[in-house]
Amino acid sequence: MGRQPDRRGQRGKDAGRAGQARAGRVTGAGRTDPAADPRPVLVTGGAGFIGSNLADRLAAQGHDVIVYDAMARAGVERNLAWLQQNHGARIAHLRADIRDANTLAEAAEAAKAVFHMAAQVAVTTSLVEPVEDLGINLIGTVNLLEALRAKGDGTPLIFASTNKVYGDLADLDFALDGNAYRPTDAEIRAHGISEARPLDFHTPYGCSKGAADQYVLDYARSYGVPTAVMRMSCIYGQRQMGTEDQGWVAHFLIRALKGQQITLFGDGHQVRDILDVSNAVEAYLNAWARIDEVSGRAFNLGGGPANAVSLRQLLDHIAAIIGRPVDVAFSDWRAGDQRYFVADARAAEAALALSPRVGWQDGVLRLAQWLAGEHGVNLPLGEPSLAQSA
Repeated sequence: MGRQPDRRGQRGKDAGRAGQARAGRVTGAGRTDPAADPRPVLVTGGAGFIGSNLADRLAAQGHDVIVYDAMARAGVERNLAWLQQNHGARIAHLRADIRDANTLAEAAEAAKAVFHMAAQVAVTTSLVEPVEDLGINLIGTVNLLEALRAKGDGTPLIFASTNKVYGDLADLDFALDGNAYRPTDAEIRAHGISEARPLDFHTPYGCSKGAADQYVLDYARSYGVPTAVMRMSCIYGQRQMGTEDQGWVAHFLIRALKGQQITLFGDGHQVRDILDVSNAVEAYLNAWARIDEVSGRAFNLGGGPANAVSLRQLLDHIAAIIGRPVDVAFSDWRAGDQRYFVADARAAEAALALSPRVGWQDGVLRLAQWLAGEHGVNLPLGEPSLAQSA
């Protein structure tokens, strides 16, 4: 006797459409028109860097937003205060841990869409506390997926993944071109790393985020939960409180503004494609708007070859912005660090109808100006002695 077809995915889709009809007006594609649905949008990690920018855009478009955040990261209280000051009652803060399955399910039950940004974000922390990393990044994500599966009304989830799912790319050959590594493969050099690249999880962080990435995609396949995944390169912009472990563009700028030494792990020739947060937010919102077409897909999201910059090149640009040299030291390479990662974002551009990206020089200048205002300094700083007295 032949194997019977697995109808769980179709049952999930049928249940989802029935729930949408109960919640509000349904579009021709079978999905509730967000503008006609009064329920809030849930943003986990909504007081963080990308989460707060996303919550701001959603509230500005007239959506109520549940900011689900444990407030564990330094600086996020300022982001939350900014959201509440700008949008008032449209922002509802729920202070809770992503591992609290019951509270998370209650928040998901109330929502018309979910943007899942909450995470343990540092490779270094994952190496020290792998169980904690696992609980937040994987178990928290599965708890959220289970809440949406039980809810059964087709509430979509857009997940913040990472380029670390592709590992250290050690099989690729690179050549030093000036002060930046470039791939010798002509196709990768022209376009970057595509979604066809095999997954290769390194470090506990790579494993937890990579496994969560795959669970999110499989819940679309197995249960009909509408999901999409964004495998992000380095996102930067306003409201980023960078540290040595995460948010390196802002971290470099903050250290430079304060006249403090910056440590480069490795030789500084490693290359990343950096993407302004405004472009990232647009990609998330467009994925929600097109969820019927893109459900079950993962997209590489980054600045692309035009916004590919080495650490040394970025430091040169920062020196020009602040008007003085940057104090730099070097240390050993860190586990799982890629010498090069540039996202081939052509699939995302085509599927999500993305706007042109902010050029990295302009975007970094805008972030420097915002951070200077946050830290009470004027640009350019000029001589180190002037900055230190400020």
